[in-house]
Amino acid sequence: MAGVFRTIAAVLACQAAGAFLFAWSGLYDIGASAGHWAVTRWFLEFGMRNSIETHAMGLGAPDLDDIALIQRGAGHYEGGCAPCHGAPGAPQGPIAAYMLPAPPYLPDEVAAWKPEELYWITRHGVKYAGMPAWPAPQRDDEPWALAAFLVRLDGMKPEEYRRLAFGEDVPPDRQSPIDDLAGPAGAALQGCARCHGYDGLGRGTGAFPRLAGQNAAYLQGALDAYASGARPSGIMKAVAAVLSAEDRRVLAEYYARQPSPSAPPRGAVDAGLVERGRALALAGDLRAGVAPCASCHGPGHPTDPRFPRLAGQHARYIADQLRLWQQGKRGDTALSGIMAAAVRGITEPQVQAVAAYYASLPPGEDLRADGQETGHEAPGGRE
Repeated sequence: MAGVFRTIAAVLACQAAGAFLFAWSGLYDIGASAGHWAVTRWFLEFGMRNSIETHAMGLGAPDLDDIALIQRGAGHYEGGCAPCHGAPGAPQGPIAAYMLPAPPYLPDEVAAWKPEELYWITRHGVKYAGMPAWPAPQRDDEPWALAAFLVRLDGMKPEEYRRLAFGEDVPPDRQSPIDDLAGPAGAALQGCARCHGYDGLGRGTGAFPRLAGQNAAYLQGALDAYASGARPSGIMKAVAAVLSAEDRRVLAEYYARQPSPSAPPRGAVDAGLVERGRALALAGDLRAGVAPCASCHGPGHPTDPRFPRLAGQHARYIADQLRLWQQGKRGDTALSGIMAAAVRGITEPQVQAVAAYYASLPPGEDLRADGQETGHEAPGGRE
């Protein structure tokens, strides 16, 4: 038996030495112009698929039918994925054909993957394939948005793709109707408008925050934090990091100039939930260590221009941000410590209540502490 083991060990040693000498010789052509041998291509594909299948086991997907999640994924796909993988009605970029391995045209390939596998690929990338990992590893929630979109990509019509990726309010020619922005900022605005609209009101589903009427200092601070990575987001970093500080300032001032929304977002109003949120926002929950939101954000205007205005913001967006703060995934900026401490003890019912309260407030108005408009009657409905 000992002789058998020695023989096996000798064979393995010879194979290892042969592999090393082959690599040392440089005879294998690693040029992307040559392509892999058929057996190499099969082995890499076989290993990749089995690895993804194994690592995706046990992942629990959220509601992938959520239209806000789908829109968020579609908006990112157009800018971050379509150049390599193509889109309905649009071919892959010309460079993609010369990559090794060539990225697949996803509208024809996506059906072969399960949602959990699409999420895993998006979050972790694929070694030796040019597929990068998600650029904000802290945001394990964001790749689900892309997965929610990708599971619908098979057989998608070009007009549906445009509606999901560009929104209804973006002109078909993708040209900005705004004349006062030129250069890189003007070009960047076309990308911003896919999700936020030229008017800064977003899509109306809560997929994207309302930017119109926010303070320019807050918007520029957010863009700067996205660009540096201090506020992690694989979606927004790709947009902000390629802009100069001056271009980020110009875009922030542009959206700050847009008129505030005329009414809170559409949606059913749960009066009891709003009232519980109002009480929490104004008084906090001292026993749980939850600070009063109004001390910084007010019912109307925030107390500091670096704080966001929450009145009339989408409840979905506010709730998502509160959860990120609670989980320690919202970032590390100069003001992060304030919010992290303020919401550390907040519960999920409280998150939903305070989000509903701020979403119910009329945007663009000065408000008293009870949420009523100064000098006006209380709003009677939604836009």
